[in-house]
Amino acid sequence: MLRFAWFLARAHLRRRRVQTILSAAGIGVGIAVLIVAEALTNGFSDDLISSTLQAVPDLSLIAYRWDQPSQALQHRLNRDPQVASWSPFLLDKGLLSHRASPGRPASVDFATVFGVARSEAKVLRLGRSAPLTALKRQGVVLGSALAAALNVLPGDSLLYLSSNQQRVRLTVQGEFTTGNYLIDSGYAFVRLPVLQKVTRRVLSGYQVRLRDPSRAPQQGAYLLDHSRHFYAEPWQSFNQVLLGQLTLQKKVIGLVISLIVIVASFGISNVLTLSVFERSGEIAMLRTLGAPGPQIVATFVLEGLILAIAGLLLGNLLGLATVGYLTIHPITIPGDLYFITALPARLQGQDLIWANAIGLTVSLLASYLPARRALGIDPAKLLR
Repeated sequence: MLRFAWFLARAHLRRRRVQTILSAAGIGVGIAVLIVAEALTNGFSDDLISSTLQAVPDLSLIAYRWDQPSQALQHRLNRDPQVASWSPFLLDKGLLSHRASPGRPASVDFATVFGVARSEAKVLRLGRSAPLTALKRQGVVLGSALAAALNVLPGDSLLYLSSNQQRVRLTVQGEFTTGNYLIDSGYAFVRLPVLQKVTRRVLSGYQVRLRDPSRAPQQGAYLLDHSRHFYAEPWQSFNQVLLGQLTLQKKVIGLVISLIVIVASFGISNVLTLSVFERSGEIAMLRTLGAPGPQIVATFVLEGLILAIAGLLLGNLLGLATVGYLTIHPITIPGDLYFITALPARLQGQDLIWANAIGLTVSLLASYLPARRALGIDPAKLLR
């Protein structure tokens, strides 16, 4: 029965080549757009997270007041197997300024300055371009966008005005790039004793690198159990609103483009509906000769399945080719608007399966309705 239905389905589609190609192409374009949109959304989210984790610790344990180091907390950090490394830090916000020189105007910019110990290099992932272990006493490492805004080069002198109106002269030692514009344009690192001296404060808290960054909220609650002097700030809280918006955006984009696929599936339904009307006499003849109803339904469902598979193959080829190109040549975007400077494409297997499942399901549903209509044809009325 299926062999005969397969023969009829192929014969019907060959007679309407243009409509067949257009219907498959509609499904293919919809699937390709869905795949590319999901990959771009994944790439944006992943790059934002990875760039954030380069200059933001997995977990920050921040003191409620500027206080002396907590020996009890340090002991707990040393003994916890989930803690890969930790380092004390001091945080301040102030102004960095650079004097005018021949060919370069004066510049000033606001910065978040971290006073860090040498152990900070094991906590952050700034890379070789910004070796915190080699940070000199009066040296400062700037974010690349901040260095560009100040128009400074390694070896240049900067004046830092702290939040308590104290000044200290710093020497630019290097710069780092994470890809996150908020960090690259606003962060600077100096030695902990330098910032302690200028701010007259001791400690802001501890920055921690975990073996499993995804468990930062739970690990923070565990480390600070019964502690009244510190509170935990996991990395997820950095750009928390933006990450939530990205999750919502991915769902909305998926829904909207799924509607595009549904609209494209109407092409399959139209082709099959026209096929039912054109072949009403043929269907009546087959029913008169004893063809069972399920065989008639199977013929039109197979037509829809052929169109769906052709569209899915085309959509996957177009989508994967586009994703591959965007992976090698990511889209450049303005970092001051979108927080990252490049938009790569990263496709997840579950998104590919989901896109194909939507396309196949919608196409089969679109083909089933004309098939039911064909089953309702009365041979006696049509042949009379």
